[in-house]
Amino acid sequence: MNRRQFLACSAASILFPTTGWTTAPLRLKAGPVTARILPEDDRPTSMLGFNGSTPGPELRVRQGDRLSVSFENRAGQASTIHWHGIHLDNAMDGVPDLTQAAVRPGETFRYAFDVPHAGTYWYHAHHRSWEQVARGLYGPLIVEERGPPPVDRDITVVLDDWRLERNGALHESFGNRHDFSHAGRMGNVARALFSGATVRRGDRARLRLINAATARMFAVRIDGGTGKVVAHDGMPLAEPSPLRDLLLAPAQRTDVILDAAGPVSFALGTREGLYGLGAIAVEGSNPAPAASPVGPLPAPGIPAPDRSAATRLTLAMQGGAMGGRHCGGDLWAFNHRSGMPDAPWRRFARGETARITLRNDTAFPHGIHLHGHHFHELREDGSLGDYRDTTLVDPRRSRDILCVFDNPGKWLLHCHTLAHQASGMKTWVEVA
Repeated sequence: MNRRQFLACSAASILFPTTGWTTAPLRLKAGPVTARILPEDDRPTSMLGFNGSTPGPELRVRQGDRLSVSFENRAGQASTIHWHGIHLDNAMDGVPDLTQAAVRPGETFRYAFDVPHAGTYWYHAHHRSWEQVARGLYGPLIVEERGPPPVDRDITVVLDDWRLERNGALHESFGNRHDFSHAGRMGNVARALFSGATVRRGDRARLRLINAATARMFAVRIDGGTGKVVAHDGMPLAEPSPLRDLLLAPAQRTDVILDAAGPVSFALGTREGLYGLGAIAVEGSNPAPAASPVGPLPAPGIPAPDRSAATRLTLAMQGGAMGGRHCGGDLWAFNHRSGMPDAPWRRFARGETARITLRNDTAFPHGIHLHGHHFHELREDGSLGDYRDTTLVDPRRSRDILCVFDNPGKWLLHCHTLAHQASGMKTWVEVA
């Protein structure tokens, strides 16, 4: 990331379209789009997107409603849509060869499911996702609370990076072995994309951060106000925590409620210093700014884990560059097995609690995502931590999670560095 690209990323905000709140049947059409990632005087970038844009339109529904989407595939290759973080019917999860057949070019597929939990989620392609997501096939999905917190602005902030040629074209290096065996496909340009361009000084703003990158860990600094972190991966914190620098692994989300004192800027921490991602401008002042402290979001109804009867399991991450040998047939493996096995890694009775040790025996961090469920991260003292659907495990470290497997079906479990998933780091579980 050089100075020219830094200046590009500090330029005017890029906005993406929103649908507004709706329960009507929607259409998402995947196909070629043109995006302006570099400044206006540079060439636009040919990508893929939904409904003519990337990110695709922000979908907003209310908690407890039913979302119905007709997916029309005009992307030129087979694809599906995965609704990341939603506790939905298994047949709607969008995983080819596990929950549905891939949707071929020119075909359509109807997704319809209830949305039980409020929060910040997203949708993205799940066929050749290491390429299709990098080309732009994704968008935000926001489920609003029935009793939302009192804020003046509700803005979604999508974080992404792109590997671009000097002329603005996407670098056609998808699937190269170096990316797959190392940290994944890292871009040379990064930006924050917004659903709203302005706030007033004194506004209380809800900022919904989504890391849509296929590989980059976004270490994010937010300036321009004081705030609290109120949710991770769509699930509220029991008590809001102070806003400090954030770290989001691919696919993770964080909600922040911030009282704006000036332009709200976002920067990526790198070894060379801060790299500007973009800013929400200030226009005018709020005549009656909020004076009350930021409180917790409404508590979700989640199953209580049975810790005394929890099944103990270990899932070891293996392989990659500098990662040593394993018995799998690809670059990466879980427990010496690469890729999707014919039988599930584990079958669970419905409602069974499992305590899983995620052990990272590799030289790279991994964000491990479980479909159809959330789980508690366990702190070092064994107490319940954040409730998430994707957890970051550092190299040569372990993390224990506690999950109640209460959603029946076949669910993917994989690294959300999508090059790692494509080259072996995935498996599945079955819930009766």
